[in-house]
Amino acid sequence: MPSPDNLTPSPPSAASEAPPPPLRPAHDPHNAAPPEGLTGDAAPLTQLALPWTDAAAPEFVEIQSRRYLGSKSRLLPFLHRVVASERIEYTRFGDLFAGTGVVAHSFNRADVRVVANDYLASNAVSLSCWLGVQEWNVAEAARLIARLNALPADEANYVSEQFGGRYFSPANARKIGAVRDAIAALEAEGRISPALRAVALTSLLYAMDRVARTVGHYDAFRRWPDDSGTDDALRHDRPLRLLLPRVDPERNAGNAIFHEDANALVRRVEVDLLYLDPPYNSRQYSDTYHVLETILQNDKPPLVGVARKRPGRPARSRYCGRHAAQALTDLVDHARCRWLLFSYNNMAGGDKRSNAILAGDAIETILQRRGEVTVHATPFNSFTSRRELIAGHEERVYVCRVTTPPAEEENPTASEAGCAHAVEAAP
Repeated sequence: MPSPDNLTPSPPSAASEAPPPPLRPAHDPHNAAPPEGLTGDAAPLTQLALPWTDAAAPEFVEIQSRRYLGSKSRLLPFLHRVVASERIEYTRFGDLFAGTGVVAHSFNRADVRVVANDYLASNAVSLSCWLGVQEWNVAEAARLIARLNALPADEANYVSEQFGGRYFSPANARKIGAVRDAIAALEAEGRISPALRAVALTSLLYAMDRVARTVGHYDAFRRWPDDSGTDDALRHDRPLRLLLPRVDPERNAGNAIFHEDANALVRRVEVDLLYLDPPYNSRQYSDTYHVLETILQNDKPPLVGVARKRPGRPARSRYCGRHAAQALTDLVDHARCRWLLFSYNNMAGGDKRSNAILAGDAIETILQRRGEVTVHATPFNSFTSRRELIAGHEERVYVCRVTTPPAEEENPTASEAGCAHAVEAAP
């Protein structure tokens, strides 16, 4: 992960600060050398002639084309209207609970430096692809994706044994395992750069989501076989196919991606506009996306139960339980920014897992420790895990214009040691 030292310059002038120079491909994309070391019966990558004709052009996938609990894809216009109405100027944008990265991606411009973070390994890899400084070009990435798509997948592997006939069809599980093992082999042999590895893994992540026998998370899976003939059943059974992430590298120069505890990281980075979108309720994302975490980490542990979860207790977010207010207070107190944007909903109260942990007045009280707060709200159709519409649901964005300095650490050399960590480590 990058050092945060160069992310804490003095507050900029939005009108005068020059944007960072755009990143250019290191090679001519038409002459990029293909990755080596993959097995299979497909034609060599060098036979994929470039430049492409329309028929041979790669198929792309967009960042928002992924199902994810709490995704803000549908709220992006509202978020940008809020920023415009508050007349917020910024050249440094931070998102410490970035998830899929759709919010950070929408604020990412050539003249804006983005800090994006998530504590799930699968999300951090994806953020590196979409928002990280690019050391690859379209030609070499397209060749790699084509070669991975052409891999044979006839033999059983870890993924097929653990997840086949559950979260994925047996054939798709074998293909997922074959692709993941191929990427790991390239990495072990030093034949793939970290940036290109992130592209390949992100492509696999999005491909898995398109064929997963789930409703977008991995708390449960649909029965197998499914001969209902519904659109969902047909989608789950179509062959796995990797697509090339559509990335604009010139926008990513100067960005920094992290895989850390948000409450520790907030002490070390400084931005103009800090967006906070922590988990709203008791659902732990480390549980909800355990399948993706296991496949992306590729450590192949023995799994347990019908759901095939990792043994022991994974890292737990304090924002999903009774310590949420304490964690948020610590985060806000130590935020180094000029503006805070905090996303939440109005569903606090009750005992259902889908209800929000924090009430609106508690959120306002915490944010007011740093400055004046205004609240923007919009109606938002949301559904329970049984696809039942939640009546009266609205999404809120709390805006704080920061006027007080961040809290000082008693021991600056060990600033992270005493913080109320957002993530509790597994025992």
